[in-house]
Amino acid sequence: MGGSEHGKVGRPRSEEARTAVLHAVDDLVVELGYSAVTLKGIAERAGVSRQTVYRWWSTKAEILLEASATDARHELDVPPQQDPAADLAAYLEALVAFLTTSDAGAAYRALVGEAQHDTAVRDLLRGADPIGASAAAVIGRALPGEALAVPMQQATALLVGPVFFWVLSGREPDALEPRTLAADFLRLASAAS
Repeated sequence: MGGSEHGKVGRPRSEEARTAVLHAVDDLVVELGYSAVTLKGIAERAGVSRQTVYRWWSTKAEILLEASATDARHELDVPPQQDPAADLAAYLEALVAFLTTSDAGAAYRALVGEAQHDTAVRDLLRGADPIGASAAAVIGRALPGEALAVPMQQATALLVGPVFFWVLSGREPDALEPRTLAADFLRLASAAS
């Protein structure tokens, strides 16, 4: 038998079962909190066997990251705007909404919190961070090629860092000003500055 997309040997996974598991993990994290979620509970909520879950994922963090990444790609894929500042501001508005109102964003925040003391979760996020990837895409549009004065990894931190700090420290998201943050980012990260 061939390997699945995660490299494990077994039957190809059913898209219906996979989708049910990904929805179940988001729901359970929102309802119970990360620490109370178990692979058994995910399987029960999804209506699949534990064996099905274990065949595709090793940990609840892997399931949660896949669920968050799938939703983040959709929720953070903002249409290009006419100017770089507007493009970045639209992305930052989507990021605030993702982190504060989306179940997938709540799941992602739970993973970030868990990564502070679980090295396996930290390594998992380092390897496949949907926020970093989405930020890099919008930065690449706003400051293509040589227009970016700092390495992309630093640029993504400059762009999303203020939003993460604000949201994760419990401040009121309505007080954020995405247009101001975008202008500040352009001033700091642009080679033309």
